[in-house]
This record gives sequence, C-alpha cells and structure tokens, in this order.
Amino acid sequence: MRRITGKAKDETLIELQSATDSQTADENNGNGVSSLSERGSLPGNTETEKLQPNKDTVFFRDGVRRIDFVLSYVDDKDGEKKQERRREFEANLEKTGLELETEDKSYSKDQKTYFLKIHAPWDVLATYADVLKIKVPFKESDIPHGQDVPLEWLTHPFRLPDYIMRPQPDYFTYPFDKNKTDFFLINDKDSFFPPSTRNRIVFYILARCPYFKEGRKDKDKTGIKRLLSNGTYTAAFPLHDCRYWKKARNAECESERFNLYNHWARFLCFYKEQPLNLIRKYYGEKIGIYFAWLGFYTEMLFFAAVMGVICFTYGVLSYDDNMSSKEICDANIGGSIVMCPLCDKKCPFWQLNSTCLSSWQSHLFDNEGTVFFAIFMGIWVTLFLEFWKRRQARLEYEWDLVDFEEEQQQLQMRPEFEIRCTNRRLNKITQEMEPYLPITSKCARFCLSTATVIFWISLIVACIIGVIAYRLAVYAAFASIIKDPMRKIQVVGRFITPQLATSATASCINFVIIMILNFFYERVAIWITDMEIPKTHLEYENRLTMKMFMFQFVNYYSSCFYVAFFKGKFVGYPGDYSYMFGKWSNLRNEECDPGGCLIELTTQLVIVMSGKQIWGNIQEALLPLMRNWWSGRKGRHHPENHYSRWEQDNVLLNFTQLGLFYEYLEMVVQFGFITLFVASFPLAPLLALFNNILEIRVDAWKFTTQFRRPVASKARNIGAWQEILNAVAILSVVTNAFIMAFTSDMIPRMVYLYAYGKDASMRGYVNNSLSIYNISQIPERNMPEEPDYWFANLTSTCRYRDYRYPPGHEKEYTHTMQFWHILAAKMAFIIIMEHVVFVVKFFVAWMIPDVPSDVKARFKRERYLIQEYLHNYEVEKLKIQLSASFITEPQSDTSLISDKHEVLSECL
Repeated sequence: MRRITGKAKDETLIELQSATDSQTADENNGNGVSSLSERGSLPGNTETEKLQPNKDTVFFRDGVRRIDFVLSYVDDKDGEKKQERRREFEANLEKTGLELETEDKSYSKDQKTYFLKIHAPWDVLATYADVLKIKVPFKESDIPHGQDVPLEWLTHPFRLPDYIMRPQPDYFTYPFDKNKTDFFLINDKDSFFPPSTRNRIVFYILARCPYFKEGRKDKDKTGIKRLLSNGTYTAAFPLHDCRYWKKARNAECESERFNLYNHWARFLCFYKEQPLNLIRKYYGEKIGIYFAWLGFYTEMLFFAAVMGVICFTYGVLSYDDNMSSKEICDANIGGSIVMCPLCDKKCPFWQLNSTCLSSWQSHLFDNEGTVFFAIFMGIWVTLFLEFWKRRQARLEYEWDLVDFEEEQQQLQMRPEFEIRCTNRRLNKITQEMEPYLPITSKCARFCLSTATVIFWISLIVACIIGVIAYRLAVYAAFASIIKDPMRKIQVVGRFITPQLATSATASCINFVIIMILNFFYERVAIWITDMEIPKTHLEYENRLTMKMFMFQFVNYYSSCFYVAFFKGKFVGYPGDYSYMFGKWSNLRNEECDPGGCLIELTTQLVIVMSGKQIWGNIQEALLPLMRNWWSGRKGRHHPENHYSRWEQDNVLLNFTQLGLFYEYLEMVVQFGFITLFVASFPLAPLLALFNNILEIRVDAWKFTTQFRRPVASKARNIGAWQEILNAVAILSVVTNAFIMAFTSDMIPRMVYLYAYGKDASMRGYVNNSLSIYNISQIPERNMPEEPDYWFANLTSTCRYRDYRYPPGHEKEYTHTMQFWHILAAKMAFIIIMEHVVFVVKFFVAWMIPDVPSDVKARFKRERYLIQEYLHNYEVEKLKIQLSASFITEPQSDTSLISDKHEVLSECL
C-alpha cells in the first residue's frame, strides 16, 4: 500500500496528475479537496497559496477516500524514541489494512504539528463489522411510524423539520456478515457504513494495535491510549463533517454538524424537541441516550414544577390566615413572651415578636399544601422512572440496541485489562483462552479501593462536623451583633436572625468545602477504579459511578440531613442543655430558628443546589471558551483555504471517555435535591426545570462547537444510574415523611387543632407550644452577660420550645403527655405516608408495563421477518449452487441429477 507524505509530494506529482485535474474541477463545485500539484509546491510560494483551494475537507488528497480518524504529533527533544514508536505503530496499522496519509508540519498553521490521516477501506470495515456484530440494514421497514394524534397541530410550533428528526429511513437490520454481503442493502460501499460507525471501527483497531517489533514481546506497548499518555501522539480524533456555522461545500459531506447547531444547539431552540435520531447518527447511541434521558427528565419536571408553584401559591394566599404568625407578631401576645437565651453568655433574653418576619417566611413553605406536595412527588418520581423505562425500550428498538449487551459484553473488553492481566484461562463458553485477574489480586485491590472510599467519606463527615462546630461557635457572635430590634444596634436585625445568619454563612462555607473535596476525590476515584482493572468498559463505568455517587451523596446531602434531622432535636432545656463535645467544649447544640427548622433547611437547600447549578453552568459554558481562547483557536475570520478541517478540530477540546459520566452525575445529584428534600422547598423543581432547559442547550452547544467529535459508542440504557435513581426515589419517600413529621411544625399544629385547641381553631397554639422555665434556676454559665434589662422589667420566667411541665409542678421540667401524643402522631404519620406512597408507587409500577405493546409487536415482527428473509436467502443461495453444479456434472449421470432435484425440492 502506498503512503503519501507532505514531503514526498513531488515524487507523486506526475503519477497523480490525473487526480489534479478532477480536483480542480471539483473546486468549482465546492468539494473542497486540495490540488496535489499545488500542494506539491514549496511552502512560501505566494502564487501557489493564492491558487490554493479549499482545505476544509474530510477526504484524502485524491478526493475519494474519506478521513475516518486523525492523529497529530509534534517533534520534540525526546523525538527519536517517539519516532520509533510512531514508525512501528503506523507500520502495524498498515498491516491491518488501514490507509495512511501524512500532512507535513510545514502545511500547518503553527509550523510544528504533523497530522496523520487514516482511512479504512471496505475490506477492513467489513472484517471488523463482522467481528463487532454491527447491525446493518437488509430491508426497508414497512411498519408505519404511528397513528395521527388528535390535536396534533398544537404541537407544530415545538416540532423540527422531518428531515432533521428522521435523517434516514427506517430499516430492518441484522448483524453484518462478511460472507453474506449480497443479503444486505449495499448500494454504495463507500457510504454503506456511516461516519460514526467508521470511526468506531478505526478506534477499535487503534486501541488494540501494538507498537513493538515483531520479535519482541512487550505486550504493554499496545494501543493509542498509551501513545497519547506518553506524548508520542498529541491527539487522536475523528473529524467533524463541516464547520458548525456553514454547510460543507462538498455535496458528499452530510453537514450534520451544521444541522445540529442550527436546530439543536442554539438557545432560541429551547422550546423545540431534540433531534435524537440525528444526535444518535452523528455522535452514537451512548450520547444519544443521554440527551434522550435529559430531555425526558426535563419534560417530567414541568409537571412537578407546576404543582410546586401551586403549593407555594397556596402558602402565599393563606398568608393572612396564619394564626400562629399573627400571635407571634401581636404585641400583646408575642411581645409579652420573654424567651430564654439561645446560647451561653452572649445571647440575651429576647421577645418572641422579634421573629415575626421569620414566622411569616416559614409559613410560605410549612403549610398544609406541603404535605400534599410531598405525597405528589413520591408518586411523580415513580411515574418518571416507569415512563422512562417505556421510552428507553422504544429507543432500544428503534436504535437496534435490544440484544446489544449480551452480544457485545466480550467485545467490550478493555485494552487495559488485556494488557495488564498476563494470566490466561479457558473461557467455558467460547472455548478460547482469555486474560483474567486472579482472585487474590482482585480481593487485595478491592480492599484497598474500599478503604480509600471509606477514608474519603470519613473526611467529608469530619468536614461536616467542623462546619457544625463553626455554626455553634459563631452563633454567639451573631447573636451579640444582631440584637433585639428594640435596641436599634443593627439595621438588618429585623430581617436576619442569628440562626439565619449562621445557617447562610455555614451553607456557603459548606459549599466551598464540597467543591474542593470534589476536585480531589474525582481524581482519586479514577485512580482506584483504574487500579481495580475492570474487565469491560461497562464494568469500569459502573464501578466508577458507584464510587462517585456514594461520595457525592455524602458530600452534597450530609449538611441537609443535619439540618433536617439533627439540628434542634437534641438541645435539652434551660438548666440541662446538651453540648456537642461535652460541657467542657462550650459548644451548645443548636436550636432551630424561632420560625422552625424547615426554613433553615430551605435556606441550606437553596444555597447548595443553586450554587452547584450556577457553578456547573459557569464551568460548562465559560471555561471551554476560555480554554479555546488561550489555545489560540481560530474563528470564523480565518479563510477556509488556509485552515484545514483537521487543524480546526485539533484545537477544540477533547471529549474524554468520562465526559458523559460527569453530565449524568450533575443531573442525578440535582434529582436527589428535588426529591429527597422537596418538602422543604416546593420551588426546587421549578429551579431545576429552568436549569435543565439551559443545560440541554449548553451541552448541545459544547458538543457542536467546543468539543472534537467523540468516538461513537453504543449503550442500550443509562447503566448504573438507573439503579441509583430507583434507590433515591425510594429513599425520598422516607426522607420527606420524616421532614414533614420532625422538621415541620405541621404535626404539632394538627394535634393542637384536633385535641387541645378550643373551638377547633389555632388560637393559643403559640402559648401552648412554649414551656416555662424559672430564670432563677438557670445556671450561671447559661445566663447572659447583661441581664439587668430584663430584671428591670420584673420578669421571673422565660419560655423555650418544648412540651415540659412548668416549675412548681410535681413533674417539673419533664415531658408532658402532649409531647408523647405529638410523638405518637409523628410516628403514625410516617408509617401512614410511607405505606400510602409505597402502595401507590408499586401499583403504578405494576400498571405501567416497561415495554409498550406496539414496541413488542414491532420487535416480534422484525424477528419474524429476519428469519423469513434469512431462510429465503439461504434457499436461493443453495438453489444457485445446485444449479451451478448441474452444469458441471456429466449429462449421463441421470440418477445423481434426480437425487439433487429431490434435495432442492425438499429445501424449497
């Protein structure tokens, strides 16, 4: 096979002169292929540069062979070793049948970078398509897409053109067989395999091609990944088919990138449906399934957001009916109630009506509508997961992924596993020798990995304890600054309570700690997963997914769990307060805000969730722009005839194998926020909806404009994320039930209304919910430093949040019967709510089949047609063979001919 380099153009100029003429003609038609005679001239010839045609092409210099992959490299001080590696690697690539063409550095803009262009001819594509069992069409589908939907015209504004939504006809497909090429619909061998399939095949070869000499056995010297890591090559990528802002001039280029940018990546298309089939065709099924899931999740968020807005609106409209807040704000009720100090020494006695605004704010989220919304979200999450299973099943059928994992499990073996596992054993299924990891090594690696994960989770817990200690330590400082508004020391004292100030600052500090720990743990998680040497790509991703989510779960949600289930629950009472590390520490356990702990959980949730989404969008949108700007990315101002397609793509960002992993992780963490703690903030789904509408377009913009074209890969579902979502959905029912019972004040209010209130009203609830303590019995260490103000008002008692007997009672300061009634009501509510929601969840899951009936019918019909067509094909093939054998047989052998006729009739 001949290989052309940039420096050898003069030698090939004469024999390729005929190609020059055709390329010159093609230039007028806009195919963008360089003229070899012009390219053969020395660089620096200004007349030649003026005549140089369009270099924005995806073809070799002959204008016929398509570039399926590009490798780039530069010469450096360690050049000899790298040149040797490249020489051996490229020689081995040629032995596999790949065709190579090199662009000399003198033709690149930086005058440093070489580009190796790779083309896979038909024989190579057919061989590896057979090995990889790639499904290809054998008959155009005769199954209609679907029936007309009533009022379909209402959806027209949200639809895209049909050529965008369905870029190619539907076919019945079957795994490619090199020996049955006439069975498939092969009209043109050059275009039979789409570019995404071609680059997938070439990357499969690159990942397994060695770069050692034949006589040596350096098995670890294998694959493009190692060559990229040791700097032999600087990049390896398939080409985009055109520039994103302009169609390709060559009619043979599909310009799918341009269509994706115009109809998908622009933010003005936010209300349009996504062209999932085109995404799948251009980027592969794995990326397509991610955007399908993200789009479906966003659609379902719309219903949760509407219900959350209704719940919040109910809280606003019932603002004036909130009897508890009215009593707190009343000067004769709340103004006459003196509350005990909330911290030692620094905190003064205070009047209840100083928390008037806080109680009104709490009512917006802590009302009767919140219970309904918590139950609704428990059912919503089930509907989301069940309907996604149906949507996923439809995509599996339409994208030929039904049997993918079963067929491809062995073929997905990671090159790293093959290289690092030197032991071999017989596979009982394939009866072939295959690499394996000994059980002793596997156990040792697993133990080290587990210990590392536990260490990092313990580090998070330690950081959370530190944040809690911060909250306890600075609360007194805030309390001394933000005094009672009567003293007019601080202007914002009316609007910010010490609890709210402490919670807000602690949430911000916690968010910073979260981001720092994330930065380091991501690298640790990848390292320990690599150390485990998973066998397949699927196993690698699943292990990394579980490690990362366990860490993220503790990292992001632990502070919310603390506020929801621990803060204010173990406070004690005046005279016997509880301390975090014992009384010697002087870190008295936090009490809830006078308006309740729910408003603090809301604050924590809003800060962490919103902060993560804002930071994530900044990372996704601004950082790629900055990186490309610093890397000297050429923009639209550079003429296409001076800036080749491979150079344009080379300066783009590389989309790593874990690129989608971080996208999924971001969305699943968000899913946890809007399900686990949604009872505290009904507007969380609305914020998530707005974020996801932006997220889809930002991700689309990144893929089409900022990233190199990823290597196409297959996936039949969202993998381990499905099980994580199911676990979060179940846990969310429990957490929301506990939030409503123990964090919200709803249960105590209901018990008072139906058991202790007069005239079935909430009048007197505030006074009933506060216990009395004798100030003279408060120990000196708990007393404020400036008590004179209160003694001047001749007060002898203070109030605190609890249900305990007053001083002088035979059971003074022990819990009253009402406390136990409320506790029993809380436990009963948890049990009832959990059982109701779980019963509805399982009933809904049972009622909704995972696979739609029409998909089952289509799948069965396709299986039937495949068997029928294969049978007919084999019969016709046998018929032709027998007919050919009749001609070669002697005419006198009539008995043998009759026997063959009998065989043929039996086959037919």
